[in-house]
Amino acid sequence: MKKIIAIVTLLFAVAVVSAQSIETPIIPRPMEATAVKGSYTLSAKSVIAVADAELVRPAELFAEYVAKDLGATLTVKQQNKGAVVLSLDKSLAKEEYALHISSKGVKVVGSTAQGVYYGLQSLRQLVAAGEVTKKGIELQGMDIKDKPLLGHRGAMLDVCRHFFTVAEVKRFIDIAAMHKINAFHWHLTEDQGWRIEIKKYPELIKIGSMRKETVIGRNSISKTYDGTPHGGYYTQEEIKDIVKYAAERYIEVIPEIDMPGHMVAALASYNHLGCRDEKFEVRTRWGISKDVLCVGKESTFEFVEGVLEEVVKLFPSKYIHLGGDECPRDRWKECPHCQKRIQEEGLKDENELQSYFMHRVEKFLAKHDRKIIGWDEIIYGGINKSATIMLWNDRNRAKAISLGNDVILTPKYFCYMDYYQTLRPFCNKEGLLFRDNRILTLRKAYSLDPYEGLQPSEYGRIKGVQANLWTEYISTFHRVQEKLLPRLAATAEAGWTIGAKNFEDFARRLEHLRKLYEKECIHYAPYFFDGVDEK
Repeated sequence: MKKIIAIVTLLFAVAVVSAQSIETPIIPRPMEATAVKGSYTLSAKSVIAVADAELVRPAELFAEYVAKDLGATLTVKQQNKGAVVLSLDKSLAKEEYALHISSKGVKVVGSTAQGVYYGLQSLRQLVAAGEVTKKGIELQGMDIKDKPLLGHRGAMLDVCRHFFTVAEVKRFIDIAAMHKINAFHWHLTEDQGWRIEIKKYPELIKIGSMRKETVIGRNSISKTYDGTPHGGYYTQEEIKDIVKYAAERYIEVIPEIDMPGHMVAALASYNHLGCRDEKFEVRTRWGISKDVLCVGKESTFEFVEGVLEEVVKLFPSKYIHLGGDECPRDRWKECPHCQKRIQEEGLKDENELQSYFMHRVEKFLAKHDRKIIGWDEIIYGGINKSATIMLWNDRNRAKAISLGNDVILTPKYFCYMDYYQTLRPFCNKEGLLFRDNRILTLRKAYSLDPYEGLQPSEYGRIKGVQANLWTEYISTFHRVQEKLLPRLAATAEAGWTIGAKNFEDFARRLEHLRKLYEKECIHYAPYFFDGVDEK
């Protein structure tokens, strides 16, 4: 009899827990959400109370976010009582938060202001999805406990192939923040344009920031150009402004100064940096150039260090991204300076020459208390354990994991937002993109599993995931948004949500997020919502 009672009690407890667990409209999906009796109505007269001064700015941002929903910007006061009360609890993890809604009001608690900000982003989505009444927005009672799976949740924007204004970059940051992204990877230098002011080397913006024209159509076959100069750059004051703007939204800006390849814009500005004694021009086509920095010349390292000395002063980020990808060895093989360097340093080949370059630059940055991130090609020839690998090539996955370095996942067939979004891109008029056969549907993006194929002992090496947006064929910010959304939401959930994921549940929640996009006048791709992405 006692055994039967125990079983019945257990079943009843399970039923109660199941009944308390509730669905929310929130993306990324919270770790835990349970029902609370009652509801609370936010109105234009509601007050946001902050117990700590450092929570004022998150509160002000939230007030701006929900102003359209409530018809007014909520008042923020440093006090203990209000409709929405924000406070700190140091027992929680850095990005963890707790959100409580009852008939008495709303409480958001975090260990840090960053955690509180994420709680407010969740509340922002609840407000957007809440029931509109004569009194305001009615929020159903619930308890949410939430924290991210991974520490790095990134979004990369390439501003080199096509330039985007300061206002557009800030808009990109706003969109990232909405999805609880905490890292903005800013791709600032390329063969097709140098976008960052370096005062020691003024020719980088006088010459390197502008290409005379741009190829029209498919890069691999087209011989037609638009005949229109394209360029732009960010002054150091503009960069400081953007870094500050991102920091207020708890996003770290990680600059990428790609080297030793993808450097033709720098070579065009300072011809002596190349292996060949010739004049270079900023590239007008996409793809990979054989012309790269000459690693055999000391003047190259003087230039690199001069650039990075100014970069580290502009960006307080822990990491500096050095690229290291797609660097052909052709010029090095025929360059007497590079061959001499190989002999003098006892290097095996040109692969080790690139490693020599990366090691030397990494040592320089270490003096400035910075660490490096590089694309996974930096593993060729050997890397230091302190380097973080940004993994985009599937063929390098096993080797990169085996090295024991920190890894940020951005596999191209899951995380490259410039790929087509539908199975029939031409029928759906997606427009020209880099390669016809590269397709990333929303479902595919959502299927990213950071730990797929790994042993539990290897999980700790995965430090984050990131969505990348390359802009060879993306020339307007309207198109940036359409390529980014809604797929960024899928990547964000891969990096945040703990536990099993369910695409159908994600799709349900995405309908609510879509409404928020529309309220904020954010453009997004319609294909998934129209049901044509996988047909």
